[in-house]
Amino acid sequence: MSIRCVVESAFFIAWSFLDKSGELGEPDASANIILDAIEAQLRTGERRPLMLANRAITAYREHTTRTRASGERKACSG
Repeated sequence: MSIRCVVESAFFIAWSFLDKSGELGEPDASANIILDAIEAQLRTGERRPLMLANRAITAYREHTTRTRASGERKACSG
């Protein structure tokens, strides 16, 4: 399987899961977060689409949690 196919497959799995779970945010930003997570894993040698997708989902959730927490702190401080 080519790298392109691996990336497409992993992205589709992660995107579909987050979309169906209602967690997907703004499309461009969400796509960038998912692709960045997949790319970082590819640099370490990971090539399994399901593993790439699962870790991208985790990275997406961590990013949204950090962003939400940061926004709440800003709102509380004024």
